[in-house]
Formats: sequence, C-alpha cells, structure tokens
Amino acid sequence: MELKKAINTVHRAIKNFDMIQNGDKIAVGLSGGKDSLLLTACLGLYQKYSKVKFSLTAICIDSFKNADIKSLTEFCKSYDVELKVVKSDIGEIIFDIRKEKNPCSLCAKMRRGMLCSTCQNIGFNKLALGHNADDFIETFLLSIMHENRLNSMKPVSFMSNTKITIIRPLLYLWENQIKDYTKDFPILKSACPVDKKTERENIKNSIKEIEKILPNFKKNLFNSIFNYEKYNLINL
Repeated sequence: MELKKAINTVHRAIKNFDMIQNGDKIAVGLSGGKDSLLLTACLGLYQKYSKVKFSLTAICIDSFKNADIKSLTEFCKSYDVELKVVKSDIGEIIFDIRKEKNPCSLCAKMRRGMLCSTCQNIGFNKLALGHNADDFIETFLLSIMHENRLNSMKPVSFMSNTKITIIRPLLYLWENQIKDYTKDFPILKSACPVDKKTERENIKNSIKEIEKILPNFKKNLFNSIFNYEKYNLINL
C-alpha cells in the first residue's frame, strides 16, 4: 500500500506527542492542497485500525467560494470521512475590501478562526492541520527575520480562547515526500492571487540555495528546533 509509509510516519508523530486520545472528535482542515488531502487520507485510514477510538470529519473553508466541492466530497467519501463546507468572504475581505499588501498572516488567522468556530459548533475538540516539516523550519526562519525572536509552531497547541486543541500529524513528513505520496490525488489549484508569490515562498527558495552548499541544512535545523534541551541562548 502506497500510503503505508506515510501512515506509519503520522502514527509516530501522534504517539510521540500524544495527539489523539479515546473519544476525541477531530476535524481536519481540508483546503484541497496536497498536505491537507494526505492528512485526510492518513487519518481516515488510521482511524480504521487504531486502538484509540476517535471521530473524524473534514472541514473546508471555501475562502473564495469557488472550491471544487464535488472533487473534495468524492475524495473524502473514498476514505469514509464526512465533509463539511463553510462558505466564507475571507478572500473578498482581504483582497477586495482591505487590499492587504501582506495578506498571508491575516488570512491564516481568519481561516483558523473559522475552522475553530466550526469545530465548536459541531462539538469537536481537536483540529488537525496539514503543516509538514518544511513548514516548521520555514515558520522558524520567518520568525527570526520578521519578529526578531526564535519561535516555531507546536505539534500540539491548546487554544484557550476556543478550547480547541490543534494537532499537526504531518510534522515528520517533508514536502518532497508528500508530493510523492499524493501524485495521484485530486489536488486543487489554489485560488489565492498571491500563491507562490509570498515571503514563505522566498524562504523556500533561500533554503534551496543554502542546501546547495549545506545539504543537511533542513534536517539539522528541524532537529535543532525539537532539541530544546540543548538550547544555549543568551538570557539578559
């Protein structure tokens, strides 16, 4: 089975960070991109054989009101995952009304807010997001560049304002691996006007250049982020 390796890696993340407990009600944030599709497939299959029993559904925030809902519905159905679609004005608000020059951060916050509120409305307690290993190191570097601090996403985060716990089961998978696993998936083209033109994309390209000189840069940086016991920073 092609996805077996991906599921095993997801299982390792779930076990290492105690992401799922008996009785959890988990929603997957499904955009139609390769990461969220793989996460939906892996959790759908994982649910079938896991000794830990949990509920699973997928939520699509249709930010531009043009998502291929039929394709997403059929994909979810093939893994016995229910799909809930939430129509949203996020795209219009960010690009037409506010005309944001740097829209990514606000868009992410608004989408996550809608995902969490939807989880609350349907009585779910956890939200699974498709951030992969590349996302972790890119976020870390973006924080250094734009926030002057060392900061990273967490594998498990409890959002006190919504009482929703966010989990990131793809954290051990690299983007190139995900591309291989999803080559036959019905990946939807992003409707975002700034897709592939963001600061995150610039970081991706910078990392590629660094790896021409330091081939293990990504792996070492990723390991450094999680090796918190060996941090040796100046404390003023």
